Amino acid sequence: MTTVALHALGRDDGPPASTASGTRARDATGPSRRVTGLSLAALLVSTAVLYLWNLSANGWANSFYTAAIQAGSQSWKAWFFGSSDMANSITVDKPPASLWIPGLSVRMFGLSPWSVLVPEVLMGVASVALLYVITRRVLGHWAGIGAGVVLALTPVAAMMFRFDNPEALLILLMIAACGALLRAAETGRLRWMIAAGLAIGFGFLAKQLEVMLIVPAMVLVYFAAAPGSWLRRIGHLLVALGSLIVGAGWWILAVTLWPASSRPYIGGSQNNSILELTLGYNGFGRLSGNEEGSVVPGGGMGERAGRFAEMGFGQGGPGGQGGPGGGPGGGMWGQTGIWRMFDAEQGGQIAWLIPAALIVFVAALVVIGRAPRTDRRRAFLLLFAGWLLTMAGTFSFMAGIFHSYYTAALAPAIAAVLAGSLAVLWPRRGKVWVRVVLAAATWATAGWGFALLARSPEFVGWLRWLVLVVGIVAGGLLLIGPGARWTHRVATVAAAAAIVAGLAGPTAYTIDTVATAKQGSIISAGPSVDGAMGFGHGGHGPGGRGPGGRGMSRAGQPMGQLPPGMTMPGMSMPGMSMSGTNGEGFGGMGGPGGGLLTGSEPSDELTAILRTDADKYTWIAAAVGSNEASGYQIATGYSVMPIGGFNGTDPSPTLAQFKQLVAQGKIHYFIGGGREFGEGQGFGGGSSGTSAEIREWVESTFTSTTVDGVTLYDLTAE
Repeated sequence: MTTVALHALGRDDGPPASTASGTRARDATGPSRRVTGLSLAALLVSTAVLYLWNLSANGWANSFYTAAIQAGSQSWKAWFFGSSDMANSITVDKPPASLWIPGLSVRMFGLSPWSVLVPEVLMGVASVALLYVITRRVLGHWAGIGAGVVLALTPVAAMMFRFDNPEALLILLMIAACGALLRAAETGRLRWMIAAGLAIGFGFLAKQLEVMLIVPAMVLVYFAAAPGSWLRRIGHLLVALGSLIVGAGWWILAVTLWPASSRPYIGGSQNNSILELTLGYNGFGRLSGNEEGSVVPGGGMGERAGRFAEMGFGQGGPGGQGGPGGGPGGGMWGQTGIWRMFDAEQGGQIAWLIPAALIVFVAALVVIGRAPRTDRRRAFLLLFAGWLLTMAGTFSFMAGIFHSYYTAALAPAIAAVLAGSLAVLWPRRGKVWVRVVLAAATWATAGWGFALLARSPEFVGWLRWLVLVVGIVAGGLLLIGPGARWTHRVATVAAAAAIVAGLAGPTAYTIDTVATAKQGSIISAGPSVDGAMGFGHGGHGPGGRGPGGRGMSRAGQPMGQLPPGMTMPGMSMPGMSMSGTNGEGFGGMGGPGGGLLTGSEPSDELTAILRTDADKYTWIAAAVGSNEASGYQIATGYSVMPIGGFNGTDPSPTLAQFKQLVAQGKIHYFIGGGREFGEGQGFGGGSSGTSAEIREWVESTFTSTTVDGVTLYDLTAE
């Protein structure tokens, strides 16, 4: 299917555009077919090798999604709904599209890290190939190669193309949607607008409203650049809207009309509603910070945000307050504001080439100047720049849950804007002001790369100086104007040096990412960074991720361990302690019992106990939170009920429902793990939440036993 899409997007089936208008950027003196084929093959093969290298080190990656993939490989119903368990008690907190392809892979090849993660790698390679095709059509072969290289070597994108979060499918579908829209704007053919709408619709089924952030740019570019009357263009946009609704709506309608009693509970919602999940927890709540069902009631932080900032969560510094989830003063999810994409958390993930991309983009628009309204180069640049600015702006100011790996969705836009703009400027370097712009972009990239690498002083310490020196020299050489025979060689050397200065930093980060195991619900690319929150696994140095993947706070304290003399009354979550099962990490970032952010890792003895008489039960066990349940399910191959979903805060099942299932003999064990309740009102519902009620009832009704540090309650014991 990918091959057909690439062929279609790359085929010239529309009316030829005027060369004079600048809408067709094909160069008759361009590379030969052999050079084109070899360079493209080198790009795609090297990308595949890079992403496949050391892939098994990621293990089950995000076990929250891996458990759902496992469930879908055994139950078609679980596959369709995206259930966390084969018995369909509750879904993940996203629509299931990103689980469908790896679910089929596991069904065919059995459950293993490779069968789960190779489909993500293939989607990454397909994304690079598709971006190449789209860019080549408008701006030539080498622009396409450049865009593909930048995308492939963006650290956070490389990380997510090796991980089982929804980002890989989301990115592929967003690129496909933009490619289809550009074909529609070129040819005026309605079928391409229908394809663009369907791609956005299926992107919605991967990560809901995030895909909609590129729609404003798509609408404006099509209306501004497509052929035909304005009334015809509006009609095409309306048809595309209809196809978008169809692409996403068929699944939403099926879930809405399906009797709630015979489908899983919609994880992440508080009322078992996919619409509530879309507009609330995964929608506008992410913007306002009022995410009902999050680890914080209503998303509001108040005094607890300041306490979390003192621990190093977020970037507000000691005592940081701010609004819900962040704000000017920082908070749980970091400081919001215009510089968020460049801060310690996000800078090394995505921002290496953003300054250069914006500089050359403005200059490229000036070069294009008064070209006809339908100019393909302008449409291309405005589309991807609109994607970049809209999405980066939203990420920068959203007050709710935000993680640095979200920025992977910016990578294709940065790559396209940078490569496309340079393709427009390079042939015009005979003009002094164009050479000045190219030099300025090179110097800005080198200086910013130096600053980013300096944030990790123990990581390849000499590299930042190489980037700075090479960048300064490259910028100086770019100022030399054409005229003498040797200046062509100088320009070639300058371009090569500028590429080295721009890509050395992100390449080093990407290689570090590939070489380091990435596991858990919150991960980051590259080495540890001074001042970063450091949730991810692996890494080196202070202020980031410590040995064994233990998270370190900004103050240098292990995540979840309080600074000396500090107590945190009332800061517990349902079924979670601040120290985890072994004192290592926020919400149990380690140990056999798992926690809020990482899956459980049961011993062989515990796995054998859970598997005993497993066929007699619908669920061999129940545990609070999806991550804690996930490891037991993956290890045993049988359903484990995740009480309360991901955060442990969803009202599924209720205490009455749980008691009924126990009375019917459908659940064998309750796994107490090591995540204990704190005193008073916990901040995901605490002692009043349904998960807390269930645990309290189990503890008061059944006798516990401990196996390898994990507390078990046999719910079938008399």
